[in-house]
Amino acid sequence: MEDLIKTFYTAFNNLNAEQMVACYHPDVVFKDPAFGTLRGERAKQMWRMLCSSQEGENFKVTFSDLTVDNQIASVNWEVSYVFGSPKKQVHNQVAAVFTFKDGLIYTHTDDFNLHKWAKAAMGFKGALLGGTAYFKTKFQHKTNAKLDAFIKKQKLKATES
Repeated sequence: MEDLIKTFYTAFNNLNAEQMVACYHPDVVFKDPAFGTLRGERAKQMWRMLCSSQEGENFKVTFSDLTVDNQIASVNWEVSYVFGSPKKQVHNQVAAVFTFKDGLIYTHTDDFNLHKWAKAAMGFKGALLGGTAYFKTKFQHKTNAKLDAFIKKQKLKATES
């Protein structure tokens, strides 16, 4: 299980979404403050979308404190990247917990301070609203709408091929 988590985050640092999603069980359940709960293929598509939207030179993932106990793993990870317009350098610290099934990641829960992220990514507006339930709901709606558009675009590409 430890090697699987290392593979996942190394792939993330390399923006290799296909290697990341290969670590996921087909019925994976992913949760975080930005997207809410995503299941199965939708969770995999989220990583494809996030990796495809990054520029390698401004993107870095590191991880530490990896512990595996029976069928549960936890890890702290950090990511630095450029977000939004105007482009802002964002650094986010995340605590992740995983469970496993059939040798793959079955549940993946990321926890981070959405208010702190919003301040860094969105400036004054994020500082003002980022800690509210309203912001979280609106932000999850927006991120899921972006994911819907990405999935639709991927399906169109597949039918054109």
